[in-house]
Amino acid sequence: MDLTDVALVEITPRLHMLRFPIGQAYLWCDGAELTLIDAGWAGTADQIGAALRGAGLDPSGIRRIVLTHGHRDHVGAAGELADRFGAEILAHALDAPYVRGELPVPEPDLLDWERPIHEHGLTSPEAPPTRVDRELSGGELLDFGDGAVVVHGPGHTPGSIAVHLPYHGVLFTGDTVASVPDVMFGVLHVDRAEALASMGRLAELRPSVLCCGHGEPVTEDTAERFAQAFTKAAEPAPPVADFAPGTGEV
Repeated sequence: MDLTDVALVEITPRLHMLRFPIGQAYLWCDGAELTLIDAGWAGTADQIGAALRGAGLDPSGIRRIVLTHGHRDHVGAAGELADRFGAEILAHALDAPYVRGELPVPEPDLLDWERPIHEHGLTSPEAPPTRVDRELSGGELLDFGDGAVVVHGPGHTPGSIAVHLPYHGVLFTGDTVASVPDVMFGVLHVDRAEALASMGRLAELRPSVLCCGHGEPVTEDTAERFAQAFTKAAEPAPPVADFAPGTGEV
């Protein structure tokens, strides 16, 4: 995939995934009114628009862009898309300064095996300073998806959020949770304990469709797989001596 390629994948008739070389964003359709959950890579607004048009969707229908957190591969094209199509950009108040470029994004508390993942993530283009039109705190009901609930889930970043569509059983988790290759605790958290607690609260929502920032959407046995992943993540780590040298595996 070229660095500027964007693929649009249908999950359900109203839900699509925009796939980037690293990570993904999601598109929810309420008829002609469109909502983006995250905005992918900087410099891809043209490709995003083309991908939507190729699926018979009009990108001028993008009404809002909800950012799950302030990392570059999620904020990327938000400003350019919002300027082009008149969309509103929403983010949690605690991550809004990172999105605007007023403060540096906090460094994650990396485990040794996460360091190559972090270095790979930094190969995505840095997001430009991006306006935030509406700051969220958690608990808001947004006007799409027959009632979208904002869930503050700190830990990956202080202002990480999930977006829950209770009527449709859809949950967008940002990077608190991943699905690589199956449902798992996410990586690169600023506060791992806080992120794990957030994962537990999200698992209690028992979604039928799980849309993570990294990995394929989960549409089968979703609630059970999510609950099992949380239980596994919450188990005490084995002693260092139990790991095979140089592999990170038991």
